[in-house]
Parts: sequence; structure tokens; C-alpha cells
Amino acid sequence: MEVLHHPGECVTGRACAVTIGAYDGVHIGHRMVIDRVRRVAAEQDLASAVVTFNQHPAAVVRPESAPSLLTDLDQKLELLESTGVDYALVVQFDQSRSEESAEDFVREILVGCLDARAVVVGHDFHFGYKRQGNVPLLQRMGADLGFDVTGLRLFRDGAGGQPISSTRIRELLAGGAVGEAALLLGRPHQVRGIITPGDRRGRELGFPTANVALSTAFVLPAEGVYAGWYQRADGVRRPAALSLGRRPTFYEHADLALLEAFLLDFTGDLYGEQARVEFVAHLHGQIRFESVRELIDQMGRDVDATRQLLDVSTP
Repeated sequence: MEVLHHPGECVTGRACAVTIGAYDGVHIGHRMVIDRVRRVAAEQDLASAVVTFNQHPAAVVRPESAPSLLTDLDQKLELLESTGVDYALVVQFDQSRSEESAEDFVREILVGCLDARAVVVGHDFHFGYKRQGNVPLLQRMGADLGFDVTGLRLFRDGAGGQPISSTRIRELLAGGAVGEAALLLGRPHQVRGIITPGDRRGRELGFPTANVALSTAFVLPAEGVYAGWYQRADGVRRPAALSLGRRPTFYEHADLALLEAFLLDFTGDLYGEQARVEFVAHLHGQIRFESVRELIDQMGRDVDATRQLLDVSTP
């Protein structure tokens, strides 16, 4: 996949089948749309392209209510590349772009930059100044400018028949339902951060943990204890028992939640490395213990449960 940044870069020499959106999370519904784009591209001998943005448009248009993100731009591009799409066009979304008319966006991006011959979006897709652009507008402009438009209904999951959306995934994560969220994402929810020094309590308790510094801009699951995976900078994944919370046994009034990862069967220095942490299963909520001994016993049970859930044998 070739990544282009606009303004400044466009697809040259090839007409495209295109989809447009924030694509936060690149969940299985997004992938179904991209699959449709790739099929259309193959049928019409076109390149396939995803138009997305360097930041979520809501962060500019309504920052006070903008959603927390499931993925940052780097992770989003990695996930888009895994779909097999030919191009990702990352449009800089700023105040000026938010005031651009839908018609100008079509002429500049879809026609001028991508030579679009086919456009595939959700049936309720809106874009441009005050969200005045929609599928009927695309269809009218496409008839004049030479591209076909397909508006797709939201895909629904097979279990409850509910729409698959980034909003629904955020709600599941907020409730700690990381397994259900993973079904809609097509993978476990992942957060990224640098390993920073902590207060070494985990080491004193016999469970040394890596403290992951996290951005508040991204979605975190509900506070609690989880089984998951820790991916190191070299790509090696290790099973981990994860604690996300304010550590009520020691800090009754902590302001911020801390993510701690205990890597099973690992010894070594992780400070300063970029970690990728995946949440696989929720074990239980945060618990305030009356004694350190009770906490240590529970941590042992959490590690055993993590081994069982991730099918990791004791060395």
C-alpha cells in the first residue's frame, strides 16, 4: 500500500475506486467496505484507495465531544495496509478543511487527486461544511463528473444483528467487554505506549510489572484486570496479566489509571521501549484488599487464569 499525504501528494496515472471516512479502528465493518472497493476496482481495472484524515474530523469540528480514538494514525495505516488496498490518501483535516464545501471536496480530492470512477461509502455518510455532503449529492456530482456511487447499509454482526460501528466498539470497551469488542474489531483491542519507571511495588510483591504510559486521547477498557498480550519493539509477543486502574489497595485517591503488564515467564529490562498491549479477556474489576497477602494471592490467581485463557503452559 502506498501512503500519500494531501495537500501535496495524489495518485498519478491511475483512476481509482474510492472510499472515504475516519476509519477509526479499521473494524470488520470497515474491512467489508474496503473489500467492496477492491472488488469494484478489480472489475473496472482501477486502483483501490481509502481517503482518511490525519486526525478525527470531530476533533476540529466539535472538540468538546470528539470521541476517544481506537487507533492512532500509524496503527490505522498499518491496519489499512493489511486489507490489501492500493492507496491510502491521508488528508490534513484542519479548520480550513472543516469549512470546505462538499462540492469543493469532491472536485479537489475525489476527481482532482484520485480521478475517481467509483465511490463506495456508507448510506448515511456525510462530509463537507456542516455535513452538507451526502450520498445523493455524490450521485448528482458523479453523473456530471464521471464516477458511480454506491451507498452501503451498515453491516451487522451475526449474533445480535446490531450495526458494527466504532461507537459500539467504544461502548463495549467502556464496559470491559474486550472479547466482544475483539469480535467486531477482528482482533484484540490494542493500546501503545512507552514503558516508564514505576514505584517498584510489583517487584516487591513478586510480580514485577511494566508501566505503560498512555495517551488520554485513546480508548481504554474499563478499569480492571485482564489477560492479554504484550508485544515488544522487536515484534515478539508475550502473554501478560494486565492491571488497568488506580491500585486501590495502595492509593485510595489516585487521579489517573495506570496500565501495568506482568509478562509471564520473562525477566529483563523494558524501560524506554515502545509497547503494544492487547486486551483479550476481562478477569475481574479493581479490588481493594485488606492486606498485601490477599493481593498477592489474587495476583497469583490472575496469572493462572491468564495462562489458561491464553493457553500458555508453565515452563
